[in-house]
Amino acid sequence: MSPREVMPDTFHQTTLAVVYDFDGTLTPLPMQEYTVLPELGIDAARFWREVQDEVERTGGDRILAYMRLLVEKIEVNRKHLSRDALRRLAAGIQYFPGVEEWFTHVDDYVAARSGGSVQVRHYLVSAGLDEILAGISIRDRFERIYASQYYFDHHERAVFPTVVINDTAKTQYLFRINKGREETSQSINDYMPESARPIPFEHMLYIGDGLTDVPCMTVTKKYGGFAVAVHEPDNAGAIDVCRELVRAGRIDYFAPADYRAGSELEQRIRTILDLIIARIHFARERFTFQRDQRVR
Repeated sequence: MSPREVMPDTFHQTTLAVVYDFDGTLTPLPMQEYTVLPELGIDAARFWREVQDEVERTGGDRILAYMRLLVEKIEVNRKHLSRDALRRLAAGIQYFPGVEEWFTHVDDYVAARSGGSVQVRHYLVSAGLDEILAGISIRDRFERIYASQYYFDHHERAVFPTVVINDTAKTQYLFRINKGREETSQSINDYMPESARPIPFEHMLYIGDGLTDVPCMTVTKKYGGFAVAVHEPDNAGAIDVCRELVRAGRIDYFAPADYRAGSELEQRIRTILDLIIARIHFARERFTFQRDQRVR
């Protein structure tokens, strides 16, 4: 314990966090390809090529480029895609097998293995659109959803981005979870003793699908947490990316994106959950011992 830290009276770090990417992690395709792009009659491959051309031409941020181009496409097509409209389009999103039941399975497993002494919180951190994620069928399974957002004018037209979450910006939300400063209006820059942080990184698991998740995977593992990559079954290119992540020490495991009971992914995740539960039990016992020694 640092000299600046004061031991609290009770042990409170009894929560573990599972943090998810969305596109390619919980869904086979980017959310835009289930929602706004087909609504506008736009070919997905052509749209993403246009985004990449814009990035190469301007040297700008890829997320900003796609958000700006999307606004332009909506205007050109004379579509009125309000927040409510985008939310309704989320009904078309398809998930990998087992995703909708996954969260209950994880919660039940942790409750059983810990005897009810450890709680689970699920978080979503996405470069996708919050306006779409507001309508997903699994929204209420997450403690928080962090995603890019538009400013809508008085006509409910998307005008410009107000929140942009790119690959590196995602990492700030890991620290928000770690420090319990989950409102975006709250500063995360102030010093906070490790013993005061609600969810230590050692109690955190990040699940993503590839290179765009490297910053979050790196931060999570650097501070003692865990990272897992998922891939589409039989996708040789995606498997090669996962193998490279293993070689680089970015992840602990990878597995096909099959969230059904008994899957390889579930088995890998349960191994990590068991270790985090054991860490929490150990930390609680050590806390009690140190507190008793201080009293004596």
